[in-house]
Amino acid sequence: MTKVRLDKWLWAARFFKTRAKAKEAIDGGKIHIDGNRSRPSKELKLEEVIQLRLGWDEKTVVVKALSDMRRGAPEAALLYEETAASIEKRLKIVEQRKAAGIHANSDGRPSKKDRRQIHRFKEQNPN
Repeated sequence: MTKVRLDKWLWAARFFKTRAKAKEAIDGGKIHIDGNRSRPSKELKLEEVIQLRLGWDEKTVVVKALSDMRRGAPEAALLYEETAASIEKRLKIVEQRKAAGIHANSDGRPSKKDRRQIHRFKEQNPN
């Protein structure tokens, strides 16, 4: 196999659960190949550099193998290699988020008492 569509490869490499979600991310500008926006039908080649923005994370990966079939996670991980700079940057950003407390853990739905407090607060601050 010498060429594979970008959306198929992202799906096979398990970055996205469906090809439709991969296509949506590509069309939304969250996927760049060699620094340029791409189309879902772009044919990938070996050693191309892909920048992905997935939720909070940004990854830079190098295509190591091509596949258009989705397999298990260990096999999918062999299709790409994340660059050392990308790993370092991602871990640094995770530490900054933890220090800032952006990911506040919740206990689920507010209780009746919590809802009453929320309503009282909103009544006092109508903005």
